[in-house]
Amino acid sequence: MRMKNSLSGASDASAQKSSRLRRNAPALCLAAFSAANGLVALWLSAFSCASLDPAAVLGGYFARPSLVLLNVLPPVLLAMLGWFLFGRAWAAYLVSAVPTFGLALVNYYKIQLRGDPLFASDLRLFRTAGGIVGQYHVDLSLLVFLLACGVLLRLLLCVFCLPERLRGKTLRARGVLVSLTLMLLLCANICDSAVVYFPNVPETQDGQIDAETYVSHGFWFSFLRSVADALPTFPENYSFRAAIQLLSQYEDADIPEDEKVQVVGVMLEAFCDLTDFPSLARQANVAAIYEPLHELESRSVSGDLITNIFAGGTVDTEWGFLTGYAYHNTFTAPVDTYVRYFTAQGYDTVFRHPGYSWFYERESINQHLGFDESLFSDTGFDKLVDPKVAIYRSDGILFDYLYDEVASRTAADAPLFSFSVTFQNHGPYSPSLFDGAAVLPENTGWSAETCGILSHYLYNIENTIAEVRRFTEELDELDKPVVVVMFGDHKPWLGNNKSVYAEIGVNLALDTEEGFRNTYETPYFIWANRAAKETLGKDFVGDGGDIAPCLLMEELFDCCGWDGPAFMQLARDMRAVSPLFHWKGRFLVDGKFLSKEELPEDVLEFYQNYRSAEYWREIHGMEAQ
Repeated sequence: MRMKNSLSGASDASAQKSSRLRRNAPALCLAAFSAANGLVALWLSAFSCASLDPAAVLGGYFARPSLVLLNVLPPVLLAMLGWFLFGRAWAAYLVSAVPTFGLALVNYYKIQLRGDPLFASDLRLFRTAGGIVGQYHVDLSLLVFLLACGVLLRLLLCVFCLPERLRGKTLRARGVLVSLTLMLLLCANICDSAVVYFPNVPETQDGQIDAETYVSHGFWFSFLRSVADALPTFPENYSFRAAIQLLSQYEDADIPEDEKVQVVGVMLEAFCDLTDFPSLARQANVAAIYEPLHELESRSVSGDLITNIFAGGTVDTEWGFLTGYAYHNTFTAPVDTYVRYFTAQGYDTVFRHPGYSWFYERESINQHLGFDESLFSDTGFDKLVDPKVAIYRSDGILFDYLYDEVASRTAADAPLFSFSVTFQNHGPYSPSLFDGAAVLPENTGWSAETCGILSHYLYNIENTIAEVRRFTEELDELDKPVVVVMFGDHKPWLGNNKSVYAEIGVNLALDTEEGFRNTYETPYFIWANRAAKETLGKDFVGDGGDIAPCLLMEELFDCCGWDGPAFMQLARDMRAVSPLFHWKGRFLVDGKFLSKEELPEDVLEFYQNYRSAEYWREIHGMEAQ
């Protein structure tokens, strides 16, 4: 009898154990499937950056098990959240797989197409990103295809092999709470993991490049770390008192009534001077294309912007010029800008762009910047040019519009501050060769694809330069005083993974001054017609120097002989110390490129106080007014 009871008890225990295993099987399988998707994201990350050896990057991952764990936990916790929330394995799997594979795939292609990784702040520009990616040729590689098949196969296993539903409202509610808590703790740990986040990759990595540092730590880890950067943050060593004390030393200065000339600003899409690269400067056809630009620069105040961006992110240069901010949070409310200063001085302030209003959320943000009026292709400009055509040919139409806008103003009208962003020359550029191509394989030894991309870019640039020359020549005949400032927003896309730059021998290594300049420099010039030179008593000829985009408006005011608003006067003093304060932590002091750690103590202190004043102006400037 005892033997029978013992066997019965063992059988019951075994049955209970088997029952628990069956109940937990969906959760265990979900965890395993989601961990596999986390590894898929690591795999995509390792193969995304052409400058890194994928095998070496993968070896770097698995040499640090803690890093692998931090990249696998997010999809696992998402799956557990979905499991307790919906009670269905397939639904829980999708909660994890869609963001994991989807975002990792976006990061993979973003690095290949644009050279920079996916950050949390990019998600608010989802529509803009879709519009950009739609213009590029995206290759479905065998790697992506196989990984996608694996993700889909695991979904099918969830649907057909894990049909059980999780029951129990109390259990599910507790599970949701625990999952959310663990996710928040994980995110907080990753965002504050300065000890964990350090370069530990092969010697081929240049730790200065965001993409390489990002890739070296895996997708989920790096993406979650960027969440903190997307939130409003104080500058280092922020001091409210120091900001007030510094700004109180300056007062807004008015533009004299008899000097209120028309001001026309134009940011040229992907505009750069390729003759800065010796391999292209030696090409007679390329030199001939840029010769008219160089002649115009010789009759202007000209120099180079050292932008924060490469092949994309155009609004950083745009907003730096319009606001004076080197760093800023997302513009979600009215903010103090140079546009508002022009308005306060009695100017009409208008914005023109033959592209879409939703691109970079310009329509709403322009209102926050203070423009009286903005015109886009979907709010009226399409009557002049189709936005699908504007990407190839629209500069002539835009400059005609700007000329008519200036020429039609009467003495009774307010002075005009007009700012425009061109759309012509936006990448990508076709790799096919054509009759009349400026760069040919037989003359250079470069591949047909490289020559095709360069020639298409140069074909459009030649037209842009011709239209710019025509615009200034027509303005010179006006009796109305007009000052024009034009500049490039960033270097152009030239092949996935910067393939063209690599083939023509352009150094883009950010740990060298040459590579840094090659990556971020674009030209600018400030030109005035004869009437403006007479009105302002300035010749508008000379070297403007190398400056950050946020200092270009200050250079424009210097050329006109205006002191400007209080913050601009402070920026002028900051420029005297360093005309560059780059996102990469680079400064230009006494003509030398220095890192933040190399700055003299007095320069660092002034810079930190300047950043405090900049932040105070952004947050409190409108209240003060």
